[in-house]
Amino acid sequence: MTEAERRSKAVKERRAPRAPQDPDLERRKIEERTTEQWIDEGSVRREASDAARRAGAGGAEPQQRRVPKPLDPEVAAELSAALGSQRGARLTERLAQASEALDRERFQEARRIATAIAKEAPSVAAAHELVGLASYRLGLYKQAVSALEVAQELHSNPALLPVIADCQRAQRRWAAVDRVWGEIKAASPSHDVMAEGRMVAAGALADQGELRAALAVMEPALKRPKAVREFHLRQWYVLADLYDQTGDPISAKRWFSAILEFDDEFGDVRDRLRSLGR
Repeated sequence: MTEAERRSKAVKERRAPRAPQDPDLERRKIEERTTEQWIDEGSVRREASDAARRAGAGGAEPQQRRVPKPLDPEVAAELSAALGSQRGARLTERLAQASEALDRERFQEARRIATAIAKEAPSVAAAHELVGLASYRLGLYKQAVSALEVAQELHSNPALLPVIADCQRAQRRWAAVDRVWGEIKAASPSHDVMAEGRMVAAGALADQGELRAALAVMEPALKRPKAVREFHLRQWYVLADLYDQTGDPISAKRWFSAILEFDDEFGDVRDRLRSLGR
């Protein structure tokens, strides 16, 4: 395992899921999940295959299956309108199971169920979203982009744009990354979605060896907010990593140290500081 892979693994293991803002709405849960679980740490990831290795193929079958949380009523209504009340109710239950499988990192199961639903009810955006997100976590980036773009056409969701950008980055489709980054900026999404898009855009530039340009993209993250959230810490990690790569250990140490002010166990920050001679 390379040093970059070790860094990425440490950061991914550190990140804990946050509670959704509205647990009763399945679509909201999907949107939030896209900005919390899929994005990599800017320049940390180097090879597309890393994401597949980190994601794996899902955990072991539990002894007792949890009851899936109900879907957003709007999605249930879409399924019923497309397939009739009886069949719609059945697929509503199945889509909830797929969402639950994705939450539990059973990506193959989630993708299999959601793919079948998307074929039967192609007008339901939530099914395509789940196919795309599960494909992403499995490292199936081309398939993920295809499904997520269909979902975007059916139901515009700015939170999916950084996922699409990261899929394009994994395929080294730099022009596509730039295009989606432009769409993110034009959409003026929430701060966390903008941050995720910024990290992907900077990471794509760093992948191409354009470290100064990557730092320029990350410049808005240099301003400390009044209330620090987890996505701010991840942006600071990207900044520190980029400064380290550009041969500026003083700036790298400053941003790694800033992370520790708010989270003294964030990823491999302590190890990075020691390597910089803290």
